[in-house]
Amino acid sequence: MERPSAVERALREAAPHEIFDVLRSVIEHRHRAHTVDLLLADYAMTRLQPVGVLPNTRAPVPVHDSAPGRAFGAQAPHCVRDTWASTVTAHLPVSVRGDRLGVLSVTLAADEDGGPAAEVLADLQECADALAHEVVVAERDTDLFLQARRAERLTLAAEMQWQLLPGRSCARPEYSLGAQLEPAYSIFGDSFDWSASADDLYVTVSNGMGEGIHAALLTNLCVNALRNARRAGLSLSDQAYLADQAVYGQHRGDQYLSTLLFRFHLPTGEVEVVDAGSPRVWRVRDGVVEQIAFEAQMPLGMFEDTDYVAQRFQVEPGDRLLFISDGVYDALSPAGEKYSLRALAASINSTRLLPAPQVPRVMLQELLGHRGSGPAADDSLVMCLDWHGREASDPAGP
Repeated sequence: MERPSAVERALREAAPHEIFDVLRSVIEHRHRAHTVDLLLADYAMTRLQPVGVLPNTRAPVPVHDSAPGRAFGAQAPHCVRDTWASTVTAHLPVSVRGDRLGVLSVTLAADEDGGPAAEVLADLQECADALAHEVVVAERDTDLFLQARRAERLTLAAEMQWQLLPGRSCARPEYSLGAQLEPAYSIFGDSFDWSASADDLYVTVSNGMGEGIHAALLTNLCVNALRNARRAGLSLSDQAYLADQAVYGQHRGDQYLSTLLFRFHLPTGEVEVVDAGSPRVWRVRDGVVEQIAFEAQMPLGMFEDTDYVAQRFQVEPGDRLLFISDGVYDALSPAGEKYSLRALAASINSTRLLPAPQVPRVMLQELLGHRGSGPAADDSLVMCLDWHGREASDPAGP
């Protein structure tokens, strides 16, 4: 039986707020490292924030146009040599199951070839991978890493929304997912959720009504009602029905949510969908961008005893699906010009070569260029799913 490595054991035995300090000591001792830094992506996915004792006096690093950002974007180690100091800094992605958390940066004495040996780089990446798992677990018991991620203060509504989310990206052999909300530090009611089993991937995208705490509470009620129904093993239609009943029972139709619910069957690519509102779905197949239309049904919680009927369609290997809230396609420029479907299609097309986790951030940055720097009138949500499909030789999945 394979036993945990010494690094994994050390991290597991450390107090939650000390896991990075423990890893830094291990790397310094094992590789004679000059410096070891952990940078975590902020909520807007534009900066890499240094982890340390608050208040933190070290400056954040931009995700774009920086060496750590290159490792973060490519999800691969990136080394930078300092010839004058005879050192090399290895920037290593800190990720778990496709969820991009940040970057581990380690500065070492350069070897004769100007960089760390391949075995050293592989060991450092294993350290980064072990740290990623422990950070996710430690966030249940310490605020250190959550505090480090914020470049500015979150509103209470945004705090509630971010704590509700499953992550911002995930990956399996059959698919790769990424999603982002904007404005990241003051979001209202938009939300997304996903969960996978051996043969199914469930995805929901919600466009909540209202603002502030009222919107966050409404979304929390709906998402937890959907999770409760999903975990009870109910069908997609019954999940929608139960959430509809929960929201209507609380608000009697005065508040409701537009929601899309999906179940992807991993072995076949067959998809069930319940369209209960305004988020829209676009597909990129063989370079062609097109909107997928579903039969619109009532938003969750609008009326009592609404019956929901699941529709079906098929995804094929190579397909890209984008789930987009109305805060994107209804966004107005300072002159009052709506973000057109043509502009949206152009944005989808321009990001076609990027991996799914990077697409939402880039599309929302392009939207910001249209909307301007003023306060947003509504949340904006973009989720991107790249479908790879399951190999026929692996019927049982991973």
